[in-house]
Amino acid sequence: MLIRLAWNSLRSRRTTALLTLLTIALSTALLLGIQQIREQSRQSFMATVSGTDLIVGARSGPVQLLLYSLFHIGSATSNISWSSYAALRNDRRIQWTIPLSLGDSHRGYRVVGTHDDLFKHYRYGDQRSLQMAQGTTFADLFSVVLGAEVATRLGYQLGDALTLAHGTGNTSFVQHKQMPFMVSGIMAPTGTPLDQALLVSLEGLEAIHLGWRAGVPLPGLQVTPEQARQQTLTPRDVTAVLVGLKSRLQTFHLQRELNSRRDDPLTAVLPGVALQELWQVVGIAEQALMAVSGTALLIGIIGMLAVLLAATQQRQHEIAVLRALGCSPLRIALLLLLESLLLTLGGLVLGIVLLQGGLALLQAPLLSQFGLLLSLGALSPLQWQLCALILVLGLISGMLPALFAWRLASASRLIRRY
Repeated sequence: MLIRLAWNSLRSRRTTALLTLLTIALSTALLLGIQQIREQSRQSFMATVSGTDLIVGARSGPVQLLLYSLFHIGSATSNISWSSYAALRNDRRIQWTIPLSLGDSHRGYRVVGTHDDLFKHYRYGDQRSLQMAQGTTFADLFSVVLGAEVATRLGYQLGDALTLAHGTGNTSFVQHKQMPFMVSGIMAPTGTPLDQALLVSLEGLEAIHLGWRAGVPLPGLQVTPEQARQQTLTPRDVTAVLVGLKSRLQTFHLQRELNSRRDDPLTAVLPGVALQELWQVVGIAEQALMAVSGTALLIGIIGMLAVLLAATQQRQHEIAVLRALGCSPLRIALLLLLESLLLTLGGLVLGIVLLQGGLALLQAPLLSQFGLLLSLGALSPLQWQLCALILVLGLISGMLPALFAWRLASASRLIRRY
């Protein structure tokens, strides 16, 4: 009976109730949406590489090694010699290695020299492998495979020719124009830094630097693509190596062994540990996002409180009629409290629907434009806790109008007596 009375009361003020409902729904969708972005961004960040046991580079800090090897941010202080890489690759404890060579770019995007093993062994997310949206991997010495964002932003198609630039700046005055590359494949979006990379073979990267010394082309030593194909193109060094072990029980032992070398100074880091350290630095922004969404929710609750208070003051006649019909002050207060709860619950449900619908519509654009992989599914435990918090706040916000209505009901009883 009381629920039906509260529902009819809200229907009689449908315009105000709908506006309040929409405010709570938008605030709820914003709060839960930011929480979902926080959680899945963290998961995506931590799962940038998920099948690698160690990342090995020249002697440097763990976070620096992680930044330039996986996120292509910054530059290595020095490289690993090819002989050191060969010894690492032939270690009986190691199942596979993925060499990475950095230092060139194309229109602001990093060029990564690597091997076909990248496409076989690299894993991200929940052990997902790299997939080709179009074309194939390195079909030729001068083949280039584009990340999804590179292909989209720069408008490249299969078979297009492009020129790599020496250095990593957005603008380079040294171009490898004598040896253009042809797009042989475009990767499917991954939500990782590989979306913003151009992948070439180590041999192709070595070929465009024939006749170079200390990063500078020497006059008269330039070679043609045909001449490059006739030469031995074994790289002199690599920037970093991703390592997969036969047994993870050997991880800490091998890491300690590599880090303690004196004749060949290397740094070996566990990706998960280094990612956790890096997240502690960049994760401050997520706290600011939560503060913004929490403020939006608080504004929505305060708006509902203001509407209920204003409506209570305008319902003195309705309260007097209810008192004349025998409703006690407590029952009238519960009526106002129930209206607040219904509005909050309705706004919460509508907010969840808006969130899921928005994610369904924005999932593909967010992945292609921002590299943000958001998956649809049930709410997380923390999101359910936030939903419970919203209901509690709505209930609390309804207590003040309920108390005001109880006082009005008591006063109307006195007026009726005298």
